[in-house]
Amino acid sequence: MVKMSDVAKLAKVSPATVSRVLTGTSYASEETRQKVLDAIKTLDYKPNRLAGNLRKMSSQTIMGVLPDITNPFFAKIVQGIQHVAQAEGYHVLLGDTENSLPQEQKYLNLARERVVDGLILMTARIPKEDILAISEIVPIVLACEYYDDTSVPSVAIDNVSAAREMTQHLLRLGHKKIGFITGPDSIIKRDRTRGYQEALTKHGLSVDPDLIEAGDFSIESGYAAAVRLLMNKEKLTAICAAGDQMAAGAIKAVQAHNLRVPEDIAVTGFGNISLCTVMQPELTTIAQPTYDMGQEAMKILYRLLAGEAVQEKNVVLPYELIIRQSCGAKK
Repeated sequence: MVKMSDVAKLAKVSPATVSRVLTGTSYASEETRQKVLDAIKTLDYKPNRLAGNLRKMSSQTIMGVLPDITNPFFAKIVQGIQHVAQAEGYHVLLGDTENSLPQEQKYLNLARERVVDGLILMTARIPKEDILAISEIVPIVLACEYYDDTSVPSVAIDNVSAAREMTQHLLRLGHKKIGFITGPDSIIKRDRTRGYQEALTKHGLSVDPDLIEAGDFSIESGYAAAVRLLMNKEKLTAICAAGDQMAAGAIKAVQAHNLRVPEDIAVTGFGNISLCTVMQPELTTIAQPTYDMGQEAMKILYRLLAGEAVQEKNVVLPYELIIRQSCGAKK
């Protein structure tokens, strides 16, 4: 195995000079730098990144933790994170919790052990106190999710307002019996359910708990939740799902019951993933700026890693109601 000392010997410089050229931590003349680079190329030297990172007490790696890697909603967020991270010299690892609270805790323990320099959480179901404790060890930024009354920065949309606007859109179309499919326990579930309930109350309608069913953002859970809603004694005219994949499952369930979308039951989603324009009918949904979420989250994390103060702790990005065929209305 080629060592740094071998490079130094061929370039006729000290090992410390080779290290300076590799890290760029201090000045080396262009002539010296070129001699070192030529020797590295000749010997095909591969620097020991781990050793260098240990000396700097840095891994130059951050981790993005997401609840379900199969959900395409997170793809653009991850891409936004990666583009900024790479530009700043960081590597990105991904941790898929598979909607498991213990698995989420395991990934956060990597931060306790300083395996990574920072975390971007696209899921946040562990207790707020645990997040705060870990944020004292390494910087943490939340993307999509957030915690109330904490110093942990977040990037998200106003989920209450978005769910309220979607429900109001259905109410304006004349729907009064609107089923709602939530996600798993989280801030997002709380906020989107709250928006749905606020819209009903504003229109003088009572909130019927029998019209609210839980899913886990998967197509399968959307299908199962919609089946339960369709079995309700109250005749539904619309289903509002808190995620696009669950909406796709709901459409499948409606059609399996020999009903039409949107003629018999309108269906809406949340997220605006690519599936929305592929399914038939095309899905009315809330578009979220997912790529921007990832970029903003990583920019904040990078500033924290650089020791800079972050003034705006809770970044709220704009969303958009996208009206397509599944709700039975045109703009």
